[in-house]
Amino acid sequence: MFLLDFILSLLSILILVICVLIGVAFLT
Repeated sequence: MFLLDFILSLLSILILVICVLIGVAFLT
């Protein structure tokens, strides 16, 4: 269960980073 929570947290962080990169790409 701990491993699943760790993977889910990593995925959420990756999604946030990807969204930020896409936003920066559109702004520039």
